[in-house]
Amino acid sequence: MNTRPPSRRSPRHRLVALAAAVVLVATGCSAFGAADDASDSDDANGSGRLRITLVTHGNEDDPFWDQVRKGAEAAAAKDGIDLTYVGDPDPAGQARLVREAVRDGVDGIALTLAKPQAMRGPVNEARSADIPVVGLNSGMDAWKSAGLSAFFGQDESVAGRAVGEKLNKLKADHALCVVHERGNVGLEARCAGVRKAFRGTTDNLYVDGTDLRAVSGILKARLRQDPTIDEVVTNGADVALTAVDAVTEADSDADVATFDLSDDLVKAVRGGTVRFAVDQQPYLQGYLAVDALWLYRNNGNVSGGGVAPVLTGPAFVTKANADSVAGFTAGGTR
Repeated sequence: MNTRPPSRRSPRHRLVALAAAVVLVATGCSAFGAADDASDSDDANGSGRLRITLVTHGNEDDPFWDQVRKGAEAAAAKDGIDLTYVGDPDPAGQARLVREAVRDGVDGIALTLAKPQAMRGPVNEARSADIPVVGLNSGMDAWKSAGLSAFFGQDESVAGRAVGEKLNKLKADHALCVVHERGNVGLEARCAGVRKAFRGTTDNLYVDGTDLRAVSGILKARLRQDPTIDEVVTNGADVALTAVDAVTEADSDADVATFDLSDDLVKAVRGGTVRFAVDQQPYLQGYLAVDALWLYRNNGNVSGGGVAPVLTGPAFVTKANADSVAGFTAGGTR
């Protein structure tokens, strides 16, 4: 446990509650007293409801982050939380958003760690203000050192190795791993995992995922340049669908596989134009992160005990099982 659930009554009561929580944690017990504090408190918004801010590194129009937001909103509705969802792909901008939440005195912050170094300062400021912070999606290898109390997501290195093993079974020889956001530790870990497990050749291709037309042009040029590439592995559904068209236009024999889902992507898997997809369940990541902050504030619970991540993936979606998730992807929750 890296932060304390501060009482929202008197300073004297806060000290007593904190002392009791320390004793309970030291003896392996749960700090159940936090629930009483939540029931009779008045928040800054005057509603008595917890205020939680979710700060991601995603673009507003990205369907992947729509799933994260929907999951967070579902948990907030269940728990009676006033949720603020914001995002900025620029690490400095994301850090600014976290600092704004700290200044606003929110009751909890959930954030992504795509660029962990940029978040260290804001997280330290939140901890100094007794605001619990949990991580989700990106930062599996950095969340504990960054001072977060819990993490919800996929071990990207494990997921990458699983893809590499699957490519071995599919008898692929040369994989091109497309990284659509340079410097994103999660995407780099995926491709590194593929390279570690895949017995063939693995190359990385760096593109700007915000410009899919440019992605298509770069990918077509690479496929024409090197006809030995027989597998394109992308790190997002939109990039995968772009890759399908690029492969056709380049007159390449390469297959396409990807990390992450969307409704159109699952349709492509069902139709056979994408071999498989790895589902990390972003809806679940948003849901669990927000729900964990409510549980911590109301019952002193720490997901994963503060020492282990809560895994939401990887799971493979193939033509054989795509029908089982198609209904959920159509609803925007998978």
